[in-house]
Amino acid sequence: MGWPFIGETISFFKPHRSDSIGTFLQQRVSRYGKVFKSNICGGKAVVSCDQELNMFILQNEGKLFTSDYPKAMHDILGKYSLLLATGEIHRKLKNVIISFINLTKSKPDFLHCAENLSISILKSWKNCREVEFHKEVKIFTLSVMVNQLLSIKPEDPARLYVLQDFLSYMKGFISLPIPLPGTGYTNAIKARKRLSARVMGMIKEREREEEDMNNAIREEDFLDSIISNEDLNYEEKVSIVLDILLGGFETSATTLSLVVYFLAKSPNLLHKLKEEHAAIRAKKGDGELLNWEDYQKMEFTQCVISEALRCEYVIPKGWKVFPIFTAVHLDPSLHENPFEFNPMRWTDKAKMNKKTTAFGGGVRVCPGGELGKLQIAFFLHHLVLSYRFV
Repeated sequence: MGWPFIGETISFFKPHRSDSIGTFLQQRVSRYGKVFKSNICGGKAVVSCDQELNMFILQNEGKLFTSDYPKAMHDILGKYSLLLATGEIHRKLKNVIISFINLTKSKPDFLHCAENLSISILKSWKNCREVEFHKEVKIFTLSVMVNQLLSIKPEDPARLYVLQDFLSYMKGFISLPIPLPGTGYTNAIKARKRLSARVMGMIKEREREEEDMNNAIREEDFLDSIISNEDLNYEEKVSIVLDILLGGFETSATTLSLVVYFLAKSPNLLHKLKEEHAAIRAKKGDGELLNWEDYQKMEFTQCVISEALRCEYVIPKGWKVFPIFTAVHLDPSLHENPFEFNPMRWTDKAKMNKKTTAFGGGVRVCPGGELGKLQIAFFLHHLVLSYRFV
């Protein structure tokens, strides 16, 4: 199972195209089947590309399985990150995040923020000969989230500092935990400290404001609700804010980039998407913003987003288990022509949901999936109606 100690770790993490499962998995699935043994990250492991086993793993976290991540992620994210927490702490943190999602997703302020930022960014492209799309939509998704979480406005220079720190922060997740100057690991640790200090400073400032206001009435935002939660200590409050930013930033930007990539190669699908959004826009007044009911009418848009997410990606005690969800998403025995971008397969949504795990499952299911899809849908609404794909 590979070299001593490192085993097959290097081969397992070797980069590959996002529309394939990579050479490592292709070779081993072909030779050993969808479930096979390996040696990854310094320990014996079972790698699963099987739909039923993956769901079994997700549904039995805390019973038969315990989630685990490389040391670098533990050091960078901190012990109160929702991704790493288990048991009662995980349930407590997740409930706070779910309350934020439920409060935010249909709130006019969030919807208008997402749409106005979409319009602003798209307008800024009009005189550009070339646009680095993925970089631009990262700015878009982060701007929406910091506005809703921390009340940082798009014109505030702090937004770009947060973006730069988040990029450094995320690069360290799969780095080797080498505490030397200039390494991805060290840069990520420093970026996390800066982000934590910024959020902590805002919490302390907000607390001082509350004392000075002498019970004056003002509209409460998410940071206020975090501050007033007496069940959370300061570290937990900071981790919750960073977790929501992380979940609503990179994943939404990557999915949106993939949607545009696939649409550019599928003119018929792009035309169908334009028709859906033109019909919604035709019923709106000049300059009238979208609302929650408009979002619910974007049925084909949901199929497009779900298809982009699909295209993205007995065991001995003590062994690690790696459920590979991308392998299930691209399994020809489950999906006809799995490497073809075909949103129409999502017309039977209930059937497809059983075959995909784009937002995880079990106790680790992503609570902000709907929030991310809404941002993408609103951005697409203005993108397809404002620009031609050539």
